[in-house]
Order: sequence, then structure tokens, then C-alpha cells
Amino acid sequence: MSNKSFSRRSKTQRFKPAGGLKHKPVKRGQDDDRESMVGGRIMDEPVFNESRHEQAIAKAERAAYGEKSEPEEISPQPQESKPEKKKEAKGLGEKIKKAATKVIDRVKKFVGTKKEESTKEIIINAESLETRVAVLEKGRLEEFTIERTNEERIVASIYKGTVKNLENRLEAAFVDIGIEKNAFLHYWDITPPNLDGRYEVVERKKKKTRDKPRSISRKDIPKKYPVGSNIIIQVTKGPIGTKGPRVTTHLAIPGRFIVLLPNTDQCGISKKIEDKQERSRLREIIRDLDIPDNMGIIIRTAGEGQKKRYFVRDLAMLVKEWAQVQKRIENDKSPTCVFREPDLIERTVRDFLTDDVGRIIIDDQKPFERVQNLIENISRRSKDKVQLHREAKPIFDRYNITRQLDSTFSRKVYLKSGGYIVIDETEALVSIDVNTGSHKGGKDQSSTILKVNLEAAEEICRQMRLRNIGGLIVLDFIDMKSGRDRQDVFRRMRDGLRRDKAKTHILPISQLGLMEMTRQRHSESVQSTVYDECPNCSGRGSIKSALTMSVEIQRKLDELLKRRKPDEMEDYQLRIVVNPMVLDRLRKEDEDLLIKMEKKHLVKLAFRAEPELHAEEFKIFNGVTNQELVSVSERDSSS
Repeated sequence: MSNKSFSRRSKTQRFKPAGGLKHKPVKRGQDDDRESMVGGRIMDEPVFNESRHEQAIAKAERAAYGEKSEPEEISPQPQESKPEKKKEAKGLGEKIKKAATKVIDRVKKFVGTKKEESTKEIIINAESLETRVAVLEKGRLEEFTIERTNEERIVASIYKGTVKNLENRLEAAFVDIGIEKNAFLHYWDITPPNLDGRYEVVERKKKKTRDKPRSISRKDIPKKYPVGSNIIIQVTKGPIGTKGPRVTTHLAIPGRFIVLLPNTDQCGISKKIEDKQERSRLREIIRDLDIPDNMGIIIRTAGEGQKKRYFVRDLAMLVKEWAQVQKRIENDKSPTCVFREPDLIERTVRDFLTDDVGRIIIDDQKPFERVQNLIENISRRSKDKVQLHREAKPIFDRYNITRQLDSTFSRKVYLKSGGYIVIDETEALVSIDVNTGSHKGGKDQSSTILKVNLEAAEEICRQMRLRNIGGLIVLDFIDMKSGRDRQDVFRRMRDGLRRDKAKTHILPISQLGLMEMTRQRHSESVQSTVYDECPNCSGRGSIKSALTMSVEIQRKLDELLKRRKPDEMEDYQLRIVVNPMVLDRLRKEDEDLLIKMEKKHLVKLAFRAEPELHAEEFKIFNGVTNQELVSVSERDSSS
């Protein structure tokens, strides 16, 4: 994807493809693509506007770690757009019906009409080495998170670090935060930010005595933060592969209903809260709150409908927490962690406990009591939702999660229609292929293909969440002739990504029948967490056959025998040590070839099996002196 057509532009300008508008423009523009840039938990999506400089930061990060430069992602410029207005109802009858529906909804809300039974369940499996959390909707696994107790959770944690190196060419600093790899801090993550476009900016009541700190530009950064100086940063992305963590000076501490922004006085409301009256009420609450000078807050989606006292309590707790962080900053030596993001259980209670959750089931007594205490501080009426699993049957087996997780770790995932998808994670990208499988369909082949593709789109969105797939993703749907069908599949994908916690960007199906998208993740994929690289195939998924190894051994023997010295012609013996699987091939199928080699070169060959040797390894020794002449390892054989 070339980036030459996507130069920096003002917010009022429209996108124009290279070469002018020779073809009819596609109705779905960048604003529609922006709808797919969805997020969820406050620390999983940016609080501040990152997309403006995302390409420059990503390019510098790849250069810093010596990675190959990738095509820049097409990232639309976020706009401070107002919430999308609903289309006005046509006709007097529709307007009356719409008004009546609103009145009925308000009456139901006022009198407390009994809601439909909740179908969402949170299942927590707490063990000594790991904690697993699964979110079920009508018994179907929709969210899965795993956290090892021996692994340090650093994403969203705040550190007092030491600047180790400044790369002005990359406009980046490397910061020691006390872990194996130094953190990557781009200059754009130091300069004053604006709130992300997902939040409506709220102007607060002005105070006469408020003194704003002097803003900093990129030119000032080397002077303000020279090598050896301390800096307070927050981790936005954990170390993945060879890369160190990515950090920012734009701090955010999430609470239950609000997020505290200690370094900026900006305030906002989540645009996911769509009701105009509710947004107006929340704006007044923000203006009435006693927010400390030079600090700001954001009201989260969970704050919709909550009373003012809950925001007051949340703010007081967060301000108290920040005061403790400041004490650690003053007293503790760098590098050190001054604010630790809560563990998986506490984050689950904070981020997933909503009104639509029917129950939380935990299989261990201590975490059960802990969750009860946490919920009691948040919502006492929700305390009864917490249940202790007492059955002998494992909790993930009891609620059919284990079987559903099997498909999460499988390369092939079957669909109800009989089709299937194949997911392959590679170094450069993730490829997902859709196949009809056993779905034969009827006479109308196009409707059959559309049905499989639509089902596959839903399952792909689910699998990306469960596996935590990230980076560049290429989807190969079954070919569709109809442009309308391709648009239906694109819309189904876009709608499915709305509930994704990670930031995503998706493009329509191309003329080659491929759909390209990106998904930003903040930690390793589930596959990388659960699995190690295979010691036999080194992640290739296959090893050399016994026939191939027999050919290589005979080739190496022929080379040795041709290079031997004249005084070694008599009584020359070689001992070859190989894997038992290869030896079986040499003794059976290739025995006659080895006998011919012995007669041709007047040599005695002896073979011995060594179970500890890899299938692609072998060694050749001088049978008389026991000198090692050749040693071929797995890497040598693979190369």
C-alpha cells in the first residue's frame, strides 16, 4: 500500500487519490473506515490523540530495532467531529412513533422495569502459576485473557526511568526502566497532546489562580531530558519479539467511572455515550467536580447513568493514588516502578463488571473473597453476582470453555455451515483463508458463497480477539462476483470489529479479492504466550525427510573420500552417527548404495544411532583415531 497519496492535510480537506478522480469515487470514504477504529478498556485504547504521528513513531521504532521498513499504514486523520446525528424520521407518523418510544424508555427506566435476564458470564480460573478469565455470552466464548503469575505486567504501569540514549536522527529516547530492554520513547510522546477523537472535550470553569506549566517542543527535549536525567513515563505497549516496551509521558490512571490525567488539564466524555441529555448532565458534573489544578479527567462509558457521588468518590480515590505515586517519585531511586497496573482479576472487575453481567464464577476461595471485597467498594448490589465454583469438575470444563479454546489454538477453525478458516501467523503478517469445505449449497452458488463468507467474517473477528492477533492481517475470502456481496462482507467485518478492545483499521475487499486490515495489540499473542517454538522444526512446521538426510550424508561422505590423502588409502574407516529414524532408512532402502560406495572408495563405513541427535543432525568420525571430521547441526542442515 503506497503512502504517496496520503500526505498530511488539514481537517477540512478531502482525500484525493493519485492521478485525480478519473474513476468514480467509492462512496465509503475515510470517515466510514474510521468507524472501524474501535476500542474498549481505557488502557487498551489511546486516551490521547496518537494517530496523528503514529506513522512517524512506528517508522522510527522499526529503525531503532533494525527492522525492515514496512509500508506505512493508511491511518485517517482523526477529526474532532460531533457525535453522529441520527437521521430524522420521515413523516409525521414515524416522528410520533419515535417520540413515543423515547417516552416509554424513560418511564421504564424511572419505574425500574425488570430487565431481561443477563446472558453474559465471567468465568475466572485462578491457579498458582496462571490466571485465566473467560467472558461468555449465551455460553459462547467471546473474550479470553491469560496472565502468568511469574510474568511482570508492565503495560499501563508508570515508571521513574533514566534516559540512557538520545537518537535525534530518530527523534527518540531510550529509557532504562529496570527491565531487560530499554523502553522506546518518541519525542511526539513527550510534547503536549490533545485528547483522542473518541472523547468530547469539555471546557471547565476557569480559575484565576491556575498556573499552567510551560509547554515543551521537540527542539527542547534534548535539553530538558539529557542522557542520565530522570523521566516519568507510562508503558503503552509491552515488549514484543526483539522490541522493547513503548512508553509515553502522557499519563493516565483509570478508575471505575473516570480516568485521571495528571499531566494535562483537559477533560472529556466518551462519545460512546450517545444520549444528549446524559452527555449534558455529565458535562455539568465535570464542571462541578473539584479537580486539582493542571489535572484533567475523562468520563468512561461505564459512567453513563451514574450519580454524581460516584464520580466524586472515584476522583478522590484517584487523586489519593496519584499523591502516593508522587511520593514514590520523590523518594525512590531510578529506575523503579511507581504505579503498578492491577493484576488480571482486579482489572476484570474494573473493566468488565457492567449491568449486563449476570454472574462472576471463581474456582478459588481467596480470589473469590477478594473479588467480593472489590465489588463491594464499587457496587454493593452486584456483590450477589459473585459465586464460588465448588464442583470437582474443572471450571473451564464445566462451562464448556476448554473445548472452545481448542479451536483458538488450532490452525483450522470449522464453521457451522461446513466451511472453515485457516489462520497462519508469520513474521511479516497474519494470513486468514476462507474455504467452503463440506458446504455444497444448492443451485445458487453465489448465495452459498456469501453465506459462508458472512459466517467466516463473524468468526474471524472473534478469533482475532481470542488469539490477540496483531499487525498486518490479510483475509482471503471466497471469490464473490457481486460488488454488493463484497460490501455485505465488508460491513459484517466492520460491525464485528466494533466490540474489539484493540484499535483496528480495515479496508474494503480489493480487486484481487483480498481484504487488508491492521490490529494494534499491546502484548504478545495468546499463541506466543502458551506455546514455545518447536525444538525439532524451529517453528517451520516440518523437518527434512529421512530420504533427504540420506542424500546429504552420502554427499558429504563422497566429498570426504575424494579429499583423503594418499597415505590414508589403506585401512580407512569412517563412523557415522545419525538419528535412529535416518539410520533405519540407511540400513534398509539405501544399503546397496552404501555397499557400492565402500567398494568404489575402498573404505569401511560403520553407522551408529544416537537418539539425542536431531533428525537433521549427523556426525562423521575417523574410525581409527576417533577424530571428528564432520559435524552437521540442525541449523547447518536447514541453511
